Amino acid sequence: MKREENLNQLADSSKTWDIAVIGGGSSGLGVALDAISRGLSVILLEKADFAKGTSSRSTKLVHGGVRYLAQGDVGLVLEALKERGKLLQNAPHLTQNQPFIIPIYSWFDRAQYSVGLKIYDWMAGKLRLGKSRFISKSETVRRLPAVKQEGLKGGVVYHDGQFDDARLALAIAQTADEAGACLLNYVSVRGLLKDEDGKITGLKVRDELNQEKYTLKAKMVVNATGVFADKILQMDNPDAASMIQPSQGIHLVMDLEFLGGKDALMIPKTNDGRVLFAVPWHGKLVVGTTDTLREKAKLEPEALQKEIDFVLETAAGYLTKAPTRADVKAVFAGLRPLARPKEEGAKTKEISRSHKVIVSESNLVTLTGGKWTTFRKMGEDTVDHYQEITQELLAPSESFEMKLHGHTTQVPEGHWSVYGSDAEAIQKLAEKDAELAQKIHPDFPNILAEVVWAAREEMAVKVEDVLSRRIRMLILDAQAALDSSLKVAEIMAQELGKDSKWIKQELSDFRKVAEKYLIKA
Repeated sequence: MKREENLNQLADSSKTWDIAVIGGGSSGLGVALDAISRGLSVILLEKADFAKGTSSRSTKLVHGGVRYLAQGDVGLVLEALKERGKLLQNAPHLTQNQPFIIPIYSWFDRAQYSVGLKIYDWMAGKLRLGKSRFISKSETVRRLPAVKQEGLKGGVVYHDGQFDDARLALAIAQTADEAGACLLNYVSVRGLLKDEDGKITGLKVRDELNQEKYTLKAKMVVNATGVFADKILQMDNPDAASMIQPSQGIHLVMDLEFLGGKDALMIPKTNDGRVLFAVPWHGKLVVGTTDTLREKAKLEPEALQKEIDFVLETAAGYLTKAPTRADVKAVFAGLRPLARPKEEGAKTKEISRSHKVIVSESNLVTLTGGKWTTFRKMGEDTVDHYQEITQELLAPSESFEMKLHGHTTQVPEGHWSVYGSDAEAIQKLAEKDAELAQKIHPDFPNILAEVVWAAREEMAVKVEDVLSRRIRMLILDAQAALDSSLKVAEIMAQELGKDSKWIKQELSDFRKVAEKYLIKA
């Protein structure tokens, strides 16, 4: 996936694209993947990096949504379970079956959760990942050594999926790119082109790296910008009502010893009715999440002190060793693009996570809501509107069966797994050049060859792209990422033909971002 080659496609102003997608997170990438599966020509534009926003800040779960089942949203759960099962087949290098344990402290809870999770199993059908079952207190303690034992009756085990969100986003982008789509990061939309009837005919865009401006023609334009959807809607119609209610979720990352096993912990009901997860991920423990209304959408949201306290206090109620602020290696925050409730005061945890596709008078197609697990179905439902807008025949969707870039039946071991079939090529770079075999940081397995690969093959153009999303060091250990930034910047400068001034600017930019991931003691 080469940025320069795709920029050259953008420069061809005579071309009319079938679909232009604004937004390079899970929603936009799902649209691009589905459109290319139907033989349509597709261009996707992301103003920052792929999955820079919400799509790299999830709880790392590919799941049906146990809590949505409790809320009675059966349709969403059925859809998500089907997509979950297929995603684990289409991207085995980026997804895995993750056992969860709900610790049981009352016999009523045993009955309640056992029945609910049996229904969850049944709904997954042939794509079920494993049977849920009650386990004894001794097995619960063996599998979760750090769980509080006082009053513990046992646990209920169930299975869901786990994934690397930013790497999955990249794999979707690479899959669409290889199938003929044109995807570009760091290209922002500056305006909409319309005909005399007020219908959208294309976009005005700008390359954020060199400030070059372009115009492109498109038969259908999709607004898939997540929490920023209102900005594009108001670009289309300055009087458009606000549709999005950002809701913030934060996660704390700490050493795995706080849980002590390979199983994840699921706390189904905290003191304010939310669900809390503690999930082993890339050798660390990710604990979250919160659900806090925020009025303004930000590209780099920050965790509130009250959210950090809530997660630490809730985790302390279930773990033998209570984590403190000093134990937190990184904190990251993401914004969910919830549909703004019609009723004032509606709780965000009660707002449906179902997605919606809205077509404005100008034919702008806006995709809102949804969740990572259903990204492909969201894309399919959006592309289904192509025929209505263009009056052209539309081929059936083929995206459900598409294997994602890196797919292999022999998934590499250790940290190499996320690269899938690309792992061997990266390892060969290190064999040819001993310097590239060096570790980026002594506490992490990643090597400098991965930085070269990210710059050459994965469209990484900033230090943050590498340390936050190509390898996940920033959200696993923010200080380790800061300590590695100079080494990464120097390798990238060699690859991208940049000078010492660029290195200095990149280090300054990265520090500003990374400091938001460091917890304040």
